[in-house]
Amino acid sequence: MVHRAVLGLIAFVMLSGCNTQQSAFHPGGPHADRVETLSWVMFIGGGLIFLLVIVLTAIAMFVAPERRQWMTNRRFIIWLGIVFPVVTLTALLVYGFTVARHLVTPGSPALRIEVVGEMWWWRVHYLDAQGTPRLVSANEIRIPTGRPIEFVLKTEDVIHSFWVPSLAGKLDMIPGRTNVYRFAADRPGIYRGQCAEYCGDQHALMAFYVVAMESNDFEAWYAAQIQPAAEPVVTQLIQGKELFLQNGCGACHVVRGTPANGALGPDLTHVGSRLSIAAGTYPTNVGTLAGWISSSQHLKPGNLMPSFGNLQGEELRAIAAYLESLK
Repeated sequence: MVHRAVLGLIAFVMLSGCNTQQSAFHPGGPHADRVETLSWVMFIGGGLIFLLVIVLTAIAMFVAPERRQWMTNRRFIIWLGIVFPVVTLTALLVYGFTVARHLVTPGSPALRIEVVGEMWWWRVHYLDAQGTPRLVSANEIRIPTGRPIEFVLKTEDVIHSFWVPSLAGKLDMIPGRTNVYRFAADRPGIYRGQCAEYCGDQHALMAFYVVAMESNDFEAWYAAQIQPAAEPVVTQLIQGKELFLQNGCGACHVVRGTPANGALGPDLTHVGSRLSIAAGTYPTNVGTLAGWISSSQHLKPGNLMPSFGNLQGEELRAIAAYLESLK
């Protein structure tokens, strides 16, 4: 229990310094900006109507009958009880449809990314023109700024919901169905996303990050990411790679350039370059990686990765250091 609390505190301290507000009221793109405006219009409109209802209710309850005769007037009832609600709600509905129409991004996307929701993490495929995965990642999506991105949303198990409040609204991921969503980021930054549909015990720990980068930085990052994992040269990292393979980690995980070619868990080829592990739960560093390897079922009960409590401290540090070096 103490181990989990310490890791949680480390995660809070290290990630709280990032620009990772998960809020629709901190828009970082045109879609989120329109959603924020729509939210304020609906909120203010609803608040004014609620205030009017409260005032009329107070008058009906506390004002003497002879002084509120006007409330029983037929014209008052028709105008305030029928015409006003119909006109007001119709206006808000038309405005909402107008905003929703502008949320559809026309034209060809600059990049297509397939995101597959799984219990409880995100598999990320960067697709080529034919729709074939060219680059595979997990729990983190990097995109260029100022260009529309097409997200192809799927799920491998139950219903999930893809939501990055600072960039766009939410869209469900439904078994047997593919949903497509397009949006963009106006400026560089780190935007936190979250599964917005209850999907099981660890639903609250199913987060991810969208990292928006300048186009040149994104192209450089992409070119580096499609390369296989670098061969370790430091003794500890060499030992960590050997232990990683000896303990069967490659049965579930891929590290391109090594015999590890499992397809069940996240691709770890460049896991050290990601902001977090365990779907946004802990920051990526040697300590959290070692803690996750030894106590994954304690830190995130019910996930598919077993805890490797058989490993000694030095072995854990070696494996964690090797994974952290995979930039």
